[in-house]
Amino acid sequence: MKLATYKDGSRDGQLVVVSRDLSTAHHATGIATRLQQALDDWNFVAPQLQDLYETLNGGKARHAFPFDPAMCMAPLPRACQWADGSAYINHVELVRKARNAEVPESFYTDPLMYQGGSDDFLGPRDTASFLSEDWGIDFEAEVAVVTGDVAMGVTPEAAIDAIRLVMLANDWSLRNLIPAELAKGFGFLQSKPATAFSPVAVTPDELGGAWKGGRLHLSLESVWNGRRVGLCEAGPEMTFHFGQLIAHVGKTRNLRAGSIVGSGTVSNKDWTHGYSCIAEKRAIETIEGGSPQTAFMKAGDSIRIDMKGADGQSVFGAIEQTVAVHAR
Repeated sequence: MKLATYKDGSRDGQLVVVSRDLSTAHHATGIATRLQQALDDWNFVAPQLQDLYETLNGGKARHAFPFDPAMCMAPLPRACQWADGSAYINHVELVRKARNAEVPESFYTDPLMYQGGSDDFLGPRDTASFLSEDWGIDFEAEVAVVTGDVAMGVTPEAAIDAIRLVMLANDWSLRNLIPAELAKGFGFLQSKPATAFSPVAVTPDELGGAWKGGRLHLSLESVWNGRRVGLCEAGPEMTFHFGQLIAHVGKTRNLRAGSIVGSGTVSNKDWTHGYSCIAEKRAIETIEGGSPQTAFMKAGDSIRIDMKGADGQSVFGAIEQTVAVHAR
């Protein structure tokens, strides 16, 4: 099934069920009012939401209405936690090669992850506002999953079974703030502003054969200022699958229902697939020509991130955002 959260003036919005083709929706009132409520009692609530989903797809839902992505908040407007990985080792290799740095052997066996802010996510059509263009504004097109409760010490195989929903993410980065933060030896903070998510979150069963082994085998499209810059395959080159990423988070702690885990920038070794973040394009330019040529984003720039199924239709709805720069 497909779920979204509509704006209703509150912090957590209102849960709606969305049809498979993203054309219609229906309030889940009477089943669950918030997505977190459904995740907290998934085994009881999910079958009822599934019944409504099937009724909606059959055209028999009495109070259905046209689905409008502009009305969507992030599927989980705020979450128990947001942990983002760097599961595509090609991305790491490119960025480090551009600065003549070796990739440690451990990076191939132990995932890179950081803990992001989870109290203030952006909706798929929300403006991305920053205080300065000098910070190096960059989009990052990713896949993310939402978990149920996960016990500490979970195995990667069991962790896959704990995945409740799959969605897309735009994990905004402020590239010019990153070096100074990492030099402190304590990780990202200011360089990682609010993340945006796709209009719709989808249960893994809805993805059919594209969801296999904790990886999503579909192409992720990035369109910057109306020009397609990336059509990257999300499945084959994902070094660490989502079960491994979740198990990494859960090595020393429990994950509570509503935790979000991201894949990191989707990246392919074949550069003809393009890129899912500007930093990677700049890394390629540096490797090939000695210096980056592509500038980071400016006020008024737009980014569209989408993923289509085998039928050519959008699976999650598109993230479509415009950059704005505001004075303090």
